[in-house]
Amino acid sequence: MKEAYVIGVDFGTDSVRSVIVNAYSGAEVAASVFQYPRWKQGLYCVPSKNQFRQHPLDYIEGLEATIKDCIKQSGASVAAQIRGISIDTTGSTPAAVDRQGRPLALSAAFADNPNAMFVLWKDHTATAEAAAINQHATQFETNYLRYVGGIYSSEWYWAKLLRIFRTDAAVREHAASWVEHADWLPFLLTGGNDIQQLKRGVCTAGHKALWSEAFGGFPPNTFFATLDPLLDGFVAHLPSKTYAADEAAGMLCPEWAERLGLTTSVVVGIGAMDAHMGAVGGQIEPYHLSKVMGTSTCDMLVVPQEDLAGDKTVKGICGQVTGSVIPGMSGLEAGQSAFGDVYAWFKQVLSWPLQLVKASNVLTAAQAKALVEETAAQVIPELAKAAAALPLEEDDVHAIDWLNGRRTPDANQLLHGALTGLSLGSDAPRIFKALVEATCFGAKAIVDRFEEEGVPIKGLIGVGGVARKSAYIMQVMADVMNMPIRIHRSEQTCAIGAAMFAATVAGIYPKVEDAMRAMGQGFDKEYFPDPERHAYYKKRMEQYKRIGAFLEHNNL
Repeated sequence: MKEAYVIGVDFGTDSVRSVIVNAYSGAEVAASVFQYPRWKQGLYCVPSKNQFRQHPLDYIEGLEATIKDCIKQSGASVAAQIRGISIDTTGSTPAAVDRQGRPLALSAAFADNPNAMFVLWKDHTATAEAAAINQHATQFETNYLRYVGGIYSSEWYWAKLLRIFRTDAAVREHAASWVEHADWLPFLLTGGNDIQQLKRGVCTAGHKALWSEAFGGFPPNTFFATLDPLLDGFVAHLPSKTYAADEAAGMLCPEWAERLGLTTSVVVGIGAMDAHMGAVGGQIEPYHLSKVMGTSTCDMLVVPQEDLAGDKTVKGICGQVTGSVIPGMSGLEAGQSAFGDVYAWFKQVLSWPLQLVKASNVLTAAQAKALVEETAAQVIPELAKAAAALPLEEDDVHAIDWLNGRRTPDANQLLHGALTGLSLGSDAPRIFKALVEATCFGAKAIVDRFEEEGVPIKGLIGVGGVARKSAYIMQVMADVMNMPIRIHRSEQTCAIGAAMFAATVAGIYPKVEDAMRAMGQGFDKEYFPDPERHAYYKKRMEQYKRIGAFLEHNNL
């Protein structure tokens, strides 16, 4: 059999990773990771104001560096047989572009303007705009929010666009359109130079931008013009047609073929969001919730279309869109705005004194640096060991996990996290235990909402860094959920999912389900619930809900 290879590219919050995969066996031939240099320096971000922006050069440099590195690892013979490339990204992560489809930040006039850059998914500067959209939508006979759970989020396309337009006249005047990261990259690789020719994916448009077949596309201009005159006429520049990720954006253009060392016979697929392709890479099954666990979580569910017949929708989630995960099925998305970020925050708090080590008079600079790095790397693993050894007591510390607001159920990015029940005996492991429980309770609230809305959850699939690295967190998850959770074997599930779509777009498989079966790496761990611990966590979950309701009611 003639060999064939594909490339999957996964743009995460902190880095981009590319893989070359054997399209027939699913074997990973090469992998490469690139940390965004500007993002790593904290440029263009103001965490205290919930402003998180990323420069398109971080994406371009990472795309080129990782693919070229993968090709170098795999050799010329493999490179000659690469058939397709597909890409996933974070989302909603949009940017203002000019008529050529070029992000404004790539021009000299806007090179250092954060408003001209990609507005990262976790940027929450648009809470007022999201609130305005939610209030405004109630005035229309058609419920334009019904397919995004009934609540529009500040993490999404229109809220971010309106925020930028309201606060930066120069960007507003030069923006010919507003494009998601997942849609822009295939456009870049195929040599696009006319924004009207950009193909928009159903994944980003449906879950984040209010596109729906039921509306014949996006909501009408009257919806946006009466929301704010600054949006008058903008939707006319957006296409009514969208594309699933098993369709082609085009062929690799000559410029990028030369830059990457590939040929123009390589097919480039339509892009999608990371968790959606990650669910495919993690071999999602109908009614099995795929939990992509990283800095945040994205919980993906696929349901046969006939099972959601009529106007059935699930309230308070991040949308249900036909074809957003697996073409032909309804893709339902939920998630938590902070998951791994909760643990990272606590690690940063505990690690603050380590900066004093750098000024030590007893260690050399090299020794101080090594000590800081070694200690920081041990914080979370050691906390997990200590927390796992603690007895389960009724008066343990409680936590609420909304450190970055709440994504689902019922998006509210103005909410805050909390710790309660602290005493002089509340040491670091006990607080960490509470934070882990809170993130798992937040996950349970999502499962409860699906089931309350008549959508059963038959199993859990864990993918991503947290799922693979922390046995303690996954055991708590199983105990809280009272349900087993299977952990997918792949270290790069999102990139592997992108590779599966690349194989489908290239015509190696007729459907992505066929690619998933042939290229899937399977599961290597499973965590089972303990009945006694579940009984303990069930009581704790009720307290979590009471504390959360108090915080929300009192705007704390």
